[in-house]
Amino acid sequence: MKKIDDIKTHQSKLNKRYKELIEQAYNFRQTDSALSDISEYRAIKLLDKLNKLKYLSRESLSQTSA
Repeated sequence: MKKIDDIKTHQSKLNKRYKELIEQAYNFRQTDSALSDISEYRAIKLLDKLNKLKYLSRESLSQTSA
Protein backbone atom coordinates (compact mmCIF):
# COMPACT_ATOMS: atom_id res chain seq x y z
CA MET A 1 0.00 0.00 0.00
CA LYS A 2 2.95 2.34 0.60
CA LYS A 3 3.91 2.09 -3.06
CA ILE A 4 0.49 3.40 -4.10
CA ASP A 5 0.75 6.28 -1.62
CA ASP A 6 4.19 7.17 -2.97
CA ILE A 7 2.85 7.18 -6.51
CA LYS A 8 -0.08 9.40 -5.50
CA THR A 9 2.24 11.85 -3.73
CA HIS A 10 4.53 12.01 -6.74
CA GLN A 11 1.52 12.48 -9.01
CA SER A 12 0.28 15.45 -7.04
CA LYS A 13 3.71 17.12 -7.13
CA LEU A 14 4.00 16.59 -10.88
CA ASN A 15 0.45 17.79 -11.44
CA LYS A 16 1.18 21.01 -9.55
CA ARG A 17 4.32 21.57 -11.63
CA TYR A 18 2.40 20.80 -14.84
CA LYS A 19 -0.17 23.47 -14.01
CA GLU A 20 2.59 25.98 -13.26
CA LEU A 21 4.26 25.29 -16.61
CA ILE A 22 1.00 25.62 -18.54
CA GLU A 23 0.26 28.92 -16.82
CA GLN A 24 3.79 30.11 -17.54
CA ALA A 25 3.44 29.16 -21.21
CA TYR A 26 0.16 31.05 -21.40
CA ASN A 27 1.65 34.14 -19.77
CA PHE A 28 4.67 34.14 -22.11
CA ARG A 29 2.55 33.64 -25.22
CA GLN A 30 2.20 37.37 -25.92
CA THR A 31 5.67 38.54 -24.90
CA ASP A 32 8.13 35.75 -25.70
CA SER A 33 6.95 32.93 -27.92
CA ALA A 34 10.20 30.96 -27.53
CA LEU A 35 9.84 30.80 -23.75
CA SER A 36 6.20 29.91 -24.18
CA ASP A 37 7.13 27.00 -26.45
CA ILE A 38 9.77 25.77 -24.01
CA SER A 39 7.34 25.85 -21.09
CA GLU A 40 4.70 24.08 -23.14
CA TYR A 41 7.19 21.40 -24.21
CA ARG A 42 8.21 20.79 -20.59
CA ALA A 43 4.54 20.59 -19.60
CA ILE A 44 3.90 18.00 -22.32
CA LYS A 45 6.82 15.89 -21.11
CA LEU A 46 5.48 16.14 -17.56
CA LEU A 47 2.01 15.13 -18.74
CA ASP A 48 3.55 12.01 -20.29
CA LYS A 49 5.10 11.12 -16.93
CA LEU A 50 1.77 11.74 -15.20
CA ASN A 51 0.01 9.41 -17.60
CA LYS A 52 2.59 6.69 -16.94
CA LEU A 53 2.13 7.10 -13.19
CA LYS A 54 -1.64 6.94 -13.60
CA TYR A 55 -1.22 3.65 -15.45
CA LEU A 56 1.11 2.29 -12.75
CA SER A 57 -1.22 3.26 -9.93
CA ARG A 58 -4.19 1.70 -11.72
CA GLU A 59 -2.18 -1.48 -12.29
CA SER A 60 -1.08 -1.58 -8.63
CA LEU A 61 -4.66 -1.16 -7.43
CA SER A 62 -5.89 -4.01 -9.61
CA GLN A 63 -3.13 -6.32 -8.27
CA THR A 64 -3.96 -5.59 -4.63
CA SER A 65 -7.69 -6.17 -5.13
CA ALA A 66 -7.19 -9.46 -7.00
